[in-house]
Amino acid sequence: MAHKTETRQKRSTVVNIFGREYHIRSDEDEQTVQRIAKFVDEKMQETARRTQTPDPLGVAVLAALNVAGEYFPMREAREATAGLTAERLRRLIHLVDGSLAHTASSRGSARAR
Repeated sequence: MAHKTETRQKRSTVVNIFGREYHIRSDEDEQTVQRIAKFVDEKMQETARRTQTPDPLGVAVLAALNVAGEYFPMREAREATAGLTAERLRRLIHLVDGSLAHTASSRGSARAR
């Protein structure tokens, strides 16, 4: 059976980040692109206020480092949780397999009598 893939139309959205206008092509809806751009702009504005850095590129790099610093602990926690979940699933499967094998052998020995 062939898989049907949904193709989303890329559209252009105009956003304003740190006083500059950007045309963003994305398959996301305009609201999502605007929300993300607003987040980036807020991080850059906050970084510029805190650091007094006049260079927009420097502000962008520092803001990106701040966002990455917030993101990495969340990603690592998600990966750790996924690992625990996988281990729990392996143990449950082992228990179910053992129970099914025990049930099958009990039925087999009951028929032999």
